[in-house]
Amino acid sequence: VGDLERSIKFYEKALGMKVVKKTDRPEQKYTIAMMGYAPEEETTVLELTYNYGVAEYTKGNAYAQVAIGTDDVYKSGEVVNLVTQELGGKITRQPVPLPGINTKIVSFLDPDGWKTVLVDNEDFLRELK
Repeated sequence: VGDLERSIKFYEKALGMKVVKKTDRPEQKYTIAMMGYAPEEETTVLELTYNYGVAEYTKGNAYAQVAIGTDDVYKSGEVVNLVTQELGGKITRQPVPLPGINTKIVSFLDPDGWKTVLVDNEDFLRELK
């Protein structure tokens, strides 16, 4: 990420994540922050890496998105929209059911342009049946 503190604030405010671990490695010129909803030993976490002096990254074509479940896509979309106005990023797909499967999603870019999709938990579980 280009600005670690901004990214931490973004994920805290937009998705309710917390910093579960932060490690600074000045000798290697990077800092990482693990963001999540519980300690990394208990669940999946998102790693944010800040490389000293690097403000922007080329995304390439190997990264698609991070998908996270939510109980209310519409409410989550409203929160993310407010946070993007404050800290950067943007909504790329308003909360809407996907054609053909009717699973509700909202997608957005974080302040560094990394894509995240929030998927309705109930719809997703229904898809699996």
